Amino acid sequence: MSVPNSLPGVWPQLEPGRFASGFRTQSPAGCRLALLGLPDDLGVKLNFGRAGAKAGPTAFRAALAGFGVPWDGLAKRVLDVPVYDAGDVTPAPGGDEAALFETHRRVESAVSHLRELGLVTVCIGGGHDLSLPTLTAVARQAGRALGGINVDAHLDVRARIGSGMPFRRLIDGGYVDPRQFVELGLGRFVNDRSDLEWLSGLGATLIHAQRILERRLGVPGVRAALATACAGGHAFLSIDLDVLDQSIAPGVSAPNPMGLALRDVAELAEAAGKRPEVGHFDLMELNPSYDVDGRTARTAALLFLHFVAGFVARE
Repeated sequence: MSVPNSLPGVWPQLEPGRFASGFRTQSPAGCRLALLGLPDDLGVKLNFGRAGAKAGPTAFRAALAGFGVPWDGLAKRVLDVPVYDAGDVTPAPGGDEAALFETHRRVESAVSHLRELGLVTVCIGGGHDLSLPTLTAVARQAGRALGGINVDAHLDVRARIGSGMPFRRLIDGGYVDPRQFVELGLGRFVNDRSDLEWLSGLGATLIHAQRILERRLGVPGVRAALATACAGGHAFLSIDLDVLDQSIAPGVSAPNPMGLALRDVAELAEAAGKRPEVGHFDLMELNPSYDVDGRTARTAALLFLHFVAGFVARE
């Protein structure tokens, strides 16, 4: 089955017995999750960031091809979740704002198609601006504003066009309810005062990375964040990989010298997978141009597997 504006994803030789070897590419029939690559970093370039995240989906697939078996050794459970690989959205040609918004239109069309099939979407990027069209599609299909969690060093509520704009536009457009929106893992010195005051004034929950590092996020923190995000019945989890410490995730658009520990983010990914309200999950800003030994791509694959492990346990 063809997904609008997309081409098949690029995989290396898949090793037998790996979780990814069971992915389906011909038809989504019987599947519950859809994997969609968003290979575009024009938004990052427009914000004068480090280019390279357009190769994120291919790096993610390469990491997942050799990492992860369909058995959860801790939970003693089979990861029997059929996944449809919907391929990669083809970005629009050009390097200006018109090209950016044409790519957004294509992404929204592809996600809408997958949502209409009843699939929970998992997107791999790519610039974080691409969460704008994905979540617009999810909210329109839900028929209401979404709650959600952005796990990120940055608020991404800038007024100017680029990778740092998605959540301001989603809130202004009525697609995200700020009272059910959590910004988790914020950097202390990377967000403008005006943006912090604007978002907190709308009732959003803002949690800085330093507070989490001091006492860990822990189960109570995960539950509280998800309770806020899921209160309206439709929610998302978006993870910008630059929320992680650069020792864990060097391959991102903006490296983080004091980011979160992987265990906290993995805990949240698995907990979100368990929640039936969470209809969309994304991993953004994977930039293999700056990765070390595939470290960041493998980390992204691990976070995906944690989400899947939670998804298996959904009621």
